[in-house]
Amino acid sequence: MLRRCFLALTLVSAFLLPGSHLLGADFFMYVGTYTNEGSKGIYVWRFDATAGKFTPLGLAAETLNPSFLAAHPNGRFLYAVNEISHFQRMSNTGSVSAFAIDPATGKLRLLNQQGSLGDGPCHLALDHAGKCVIVANYNNGSVASYPLSKEGLINQSVGFFQPKGSGPIPHRQDGPHAHCVAVAPDNRFALVADLGMDQVMIYRLDAATAAMEVNEPRSAKVAPGSGPRHLAFHPNGKLVYLINEMASTIITFAYDPQAGTLRELQTVSTLPTDYKGQNDTAEIQVHPSGKFVYGSNRGHNSIAVFAVDPKAGTLKLVEHVPTQGKTPRGFSIDPTGEFLIAANQESNTMVVFRLDQASGRLKPTGEVLKAFTPVAVTFVPVK
Repeated sequence: MLRRCFLALTLVSAFLLPGSHLLGADFFMYVGTYTNEGSKGIYVWRFDATAGKFTPLGLAAETLNPSFLAAHPNGRFLYAVNEISHFQRMSNTGSVSAFAIDPATGKLRLLNQQGSLGDGPCHLALDHAGKCVIVANYNNGSVASYPLSKEGLINQSVGFFQPKGSGPIPHRQDGPHAHCVAVAPDNRFALVADLGMDQVMIYRLDAATAAMEVNEPRSAKVAPGSGPRHLAFHPNGKLVYLINEMASTIITFAYDPQAGTLRELQTVSTLPTDYKGQNDTAEIQVHPSGKFVYGSNRGHNSIAVFAVDPKAGTLKLVEHVPTQGKTPRGFSIDPTGEFLIAANQESNTMVVFRLDQASGRLKPTGEVLKAFTPVAVTFVPVK
């Protein structure tokens, strides 16, 4: 069954490569925000991939602090963490929300909500068959997994993990801080980047039931004080790229899909050699072709562009591109692989770049979209 699922996912991925039929398709682009400075929740644009144009459709759903979004593989549902801490309400848990997508308007209808079983949920990921969702809680570092119904509902959690540990920088690494979940292409493992412990935690995953168990070995450790933030799989399923918030680095790992283990191959900086200012990295994404890797710098306020060595999988710097705004927390490459949208959290803008398919370089199109505190971007095909 797993082999059949992986084959199906491989076939789907082939259609996502640049130059495919998706170039003539339309998408809804959903943007998650923080709702304490003028925003009300999740906003939506219609994206014409042929023309590279975005049409604002307004507020898709009013919901509290939807700071990360994930779309269901069937394109009918959208999921969001509600990044709420115990300082913001009496409960000591945030939440995760499920929405149904209106295929005509892109508006979202709340289906249900579950507690995240932790404080300050900041990231979530669905398995590739759309059977379960996994949530990372930043403030206390816990991870919870939930089965999804055929109707898109989030059922009660069946998996919960509360790691223990810390790092060498007390004011940032006083305990575990789970920051990202990534599900392996074959659905057998889930990796969790933990900023507080300088580790990537490894869990075995039964996607059909949402059950998880700690792998052996339980984690891959990185250099002390690195602060792992986000990670992304290469399309070949044999490489993982981890961006470290505190060290402003990207680590290339060789990934063993049978054992779920990681072996470090290379570490590169996301910053120019002459930059001396403060910086925290944020998002990392691999181009659908697998030829390029992109990472965002908050402070330097840029996207770092890297070319992937076709044999070794290691990275070579191509360029640093200013995002024309402040604090690019999130960005996304559209499914055609032709455009990158950088969300500048503190300047309330999203800047559109066109990608050069040969070099990976970014060129601003001149289109700048407005949104209050944009922090997460995801695309869903218009049905």
